[in-house]
Amino acid sequence: MVNSAGPAADPTAGPTGGTALGGPGGDLHLELPDGPGGRRGALIRALRDAVRTGRLTPGTRLPPYRSLAADLGLARNTVADAYAELVAEGWLTARQGSGTRVAHRADPPRAEHLRRPTAPTPLRGPVHDLVQGTPDASCFPRTAWVAATRRALTAAPSEAFGPGDPRGRPELRHALADYLARARGVRTDPERIVVCGGFANALRLLGRVLEGTVAVESYGLGFHRGLLTEAGLRTVTLPIDEHGARVDLLPATGVSAALLTPAHQFPTGGPLHPGRRVALVDWARRSGALVLEDDYDGEFRYDRRPVGAVQSLDPERVVYLGTASKSLSPALRVGWMVLPGHLVDPVLEAKGERESWTSALEQLTLAEFIASGAYDRHVRRMRRHYRRRRDRLVAALAESAPHVRVTGIAAGLHAVLELPPGTERAVVRAAARRGLAVEGLGVYRYGEAAGVPGDGLVVGYGTPPEHAFAGALEALCGALPPADGVQ
Repeated sequence: MVNSAGPAADPTAGPTGGTALGGPGGDLHLELPDGPGGRRGALIRALRDAVRTGRLTPGTRLPPYRSLAADLGLARNTVADAYAELVAEGWLTARQGSGTRVAHRADPPRAEHLRRPTAPTPLRGPVHDLVQGTPDASCFPRTAWVAATRRALTAAPSEAFGPGDPRGRPELRHALADYLARARGVRTDPERIVVCGGFANALRLLGRVLEGTVAVESYGLGFHRGLLTEAGLRTVTLPIDEHGARVDLLPATGVSAALLTPAHQFPTGGPLHPGRRVALVDWARRSGALVLEDDYDGEFRYDRRPVGAVQSLDPERVVYLGTASKSLSPALRVGWMVLPGHLVDPVLEAKGERESWTSALEQLTLAEFIASGAYDRHVRRMRRHYRRRRDRLVAALAESAPHVRVTGIAAGLHAVLELPPGTERAVVRAAARRGLAVEGLGVYRYGEAAGVPGDGLVVGYGTPPEHAFAGALEALCGALPPADGVQ
């Protein structure tokens, strides 16, 4: 006898009687054991065992009997009868329109090792986060990005969905050429722009075409210096002072490139002095070296006029490097290199025939985002947002710790708090006890760096979401040393 699980009414079927592949009631893996009862009995035992061991959990929807019959090479009535018997035994339930499901009263798994593993307990992290390096993730322009994606995909040529071009999508390279010329003073054309998967990817590629020794600033990301070392390059340290990198100390020979952050020295915060910008380019011309210009947060300027790119002084001696990590999100993994003409082919050769780092779909969307003006609107909105954050940080310190000097606040997404000598580690530990993640200035120091404060905090005021910013400031101020500790 066939009940509601039989051919007369297949409650596991959809409106057209088909299988909803990939969702509830989709594919089901079963191995039919040998034994009495033929194929019908083997199916009943396999389903019963799958429920008993917990592989099919209560509430799981089974495939339509027609689909399972086709998958297993059985007659439809065989599967329908098996479903019906298991319904009668209480292993399964069947209801018109709801399908056949594993009953909630079915026996629980008996073997502990067969139980479904529970989710691991998440590790507890800091309550507050003022570590530099990321924008406010809650401000990503989701609605505008989705709209740009829709427009970009609608207008994209069919070849955009092919293997790709190692230079990057032409739509993005044209949009970047126009934007960088207008907003950062960069002199280039689309054929000299190579899209990459972010700054680290760019530095790895450049490391394959450079030779010899690269000068790096005495404060910066050790990760970047490590990438150069991994590429087989030597690095030498270039001191910095209140006017930026000491480019006058660059040797006349023996250095093939200098990696600098001219617009906003990272992490100390000052721009490279105009006279040093000119001197830097003169050095590159005389020595035949390159300047690698890391413009990591060039869009965010508050109390002074934007500082244009050094690249504009000599496009044949400066490699301009930028990303969308600070302006939009590091999750996009989209960056760009504006290269001198003689470097384009070597970099493309190092990159390889197929674009393997940056999604062409994200490139198309970013191109549309820039061309439509949405990028400019987003940057202006975020500039106001981060300036308010910066002002709140300065005001909180003025009230709670007026003895602490704040520097590097005219631009960017972080500030440096100068600390009394010998107190940096203690302050970082005090912040951790208050649930605050923040880094000391020493994390970014290369060897013996002179001319800048020895102890300090690098405070990323762009990182927390808005609702958490006040708590982060309170924890920060509570961790700072008292006024009488200043020497």
